[in-house]
Amino acid sequence: MQDHIHILTHVNTTISIAALVKDIKLASSDFIMREAVFPSFKGWQDGYGAFSESIKSKDRLIQYIKNQEDHHQKVTFLDEYTALLEEHEIGFDPKYLL
Repeated sequence: MQDHIHILTHVNTTISIAALVKDIKLASSDFIMREAVFPSFKGWQDGYGAFSESIKSKDRLIQYIKNQEDHHQKVTFLDEYTALLEEHEIGFDPKYLL
C-alpha cells in the first residue's frame, strides 16, 4: 500500500498502544531513511488508527491484510476507515483524516 500499512500484533497489557506505535514509527523511519528504502519518504503522519480483535479473528485478519492491494482497488482507504469509525460510533473530525 502506498499510503498506509497494517500491522497485526499481540501486545502485552503492560504496553500502551501509543508507546508501541511511537516505537514502530521511530525505528521504521530510521531504517527507511538510513537504507533509502523509499527515497521520497519524509516521515509518518502524526496520527494512527488501532483496533483490537479477539485472537479467534487472527486468521481472518491475516487474510484481510494479505488482500489489501486488491481490496483497495474497490474501496479507498479513506472510505473504509471512515465507515469503520462510523460503524463503531467513534467520533472524528474529517480534517484529521487527510
